[in-house]
Amino acid sequence: MDTATAKTKAVKLRLMGFDVDGVLTDGTLYFTPQGDEIKAFSSLDGHGIKMLQRAGIEVIIISGRSSRALELRAQNLGITALHMGVDDKRALMQQLVQTRGLSLEQAGYMGDDVVDLPVLRACGFSATVADAHEEVIARTDFLATRGGGRGAVREVCDFILRSQNRWDELMAEYLA
Repeated sequence: MDTATAKTKAVKLRLMGFDVDGVLTDGTLYFTPQGDEIKAFSSLDGHGIKMLQRAGIEVIIISGRSSRALELRAQNLGITALHMGVDDKRALMQQLVQTRGLSLEQAGYMGDDVVDLPVLRACGFSATVADAHEEVIARTDFLATRGGGRGAVREVCDFILRSQNRWDELMAEYLA
């Protein structure tokens, strides 16, 4: 993974997609005795997503699973493009890019397992978590130092913002 190449690709991003289990969460699935699914999300990741949105990058979620917890998290972050129960993430990404008048080169995705490889390889920018499957690590542009659900998404958001020279502008409000 060449940092300069990753930066060049990240500069073009107008749309960034994220997987859920193993990326926005640590991948552990919790179920109550009633069958409700519980997920833990990182507040660091959430703020990174909000900063991407403030920089004009649309954030989408594409997950193979469906859960009420994810619906609530997406609402909390102001993400309206939530796609759950998706079997073919690449086809959905191609459709989403097309309807927005973008190219796949302007889209990025962060996934962690081999099922994410088709969409990761289709997008102009790809990222993964430190604890991703080795096949994914070998084929992505950016490898976070943190694991899924533990700030990896924030690392990617910060990297994108720095690559697009938006970091200082967004940080100014916190440093005033």
